[in-house]
Amino acid sequence: MNERWPRTGLYVITPDEPDTARLLERTRTVLGAGATWLQYRNKVADAALRREQATALLEICRAYDVPLIVNDDWRLAADLGAAGAHLGEDDGDLRAARDALGDTALVGASCYDDIELARRAVDQGATYVAFGAFFPSPTKPNARRAAPALLEASANLGVPRVAIGGITPDNAPSLIAAGADLVAVISGVFDAPDPALSVRHYLRAFALPSPAARHGAPAHPDQTR
Repeated sequence: MNERWPRTGLYVITPDEPDTARLLERTRTVLGAGATWLQYRNKVADAALRREQATALLEICRAYDVPLIVNDDWRLAADLGAAGAHLGEDDGDLRAARDALGDTALVGASCYDDIELARRAVDQGATYVAFGAFFPSPTKPNARRAAPALLEASANLGVPRVAIGGITPDNAPSLIAAGADLVAVISGVFDAPDPALSVRHYLRAFALPSPAARHGAPAHPDQTR
């Protein structure tokens, strides 16, 4: 895994947001508050809108020195020069994604409740694996459920483990204690009345330093202009 990127923290995933201006505004807020990684995910947008939004998000991520990971579409990630891609069970060949994105890219795999799927993903070049849903999720109400013991059992995979699904600031510590390196959140941040405050609440579970301390930069890059 590219050591440029932190291995621990809050992995924020974008919602199915058709309003690009609103998406970008909220993304600046959550990155400024200290989110560790950002995944661009929009299951309802067409190809043109996905490219438009991913391109704009990449510029913001670079300003905050946060990796942009593109969900489902490793070809778009490669074309834009994003930090990586995340693939689900039916999103194509993970090895092909690794070959196209290069050795230093973040290539993630959804492994649901299946440690054997995670082992195969790592063998094919995954740099992190995601398990869940651990709790009922408003984004995926019918998602397969995973147990925290899966995080403990996967400790020997040698890659960061991401927990996803219904995670709140209150239940995140139990997953981190079980072995989650990152917790992934969509609605818990993007649908919050105060997204920045929500990010800070999640980060308390990790006792992470401020984004300025982590990156050696101000929390809001435009303050340097």
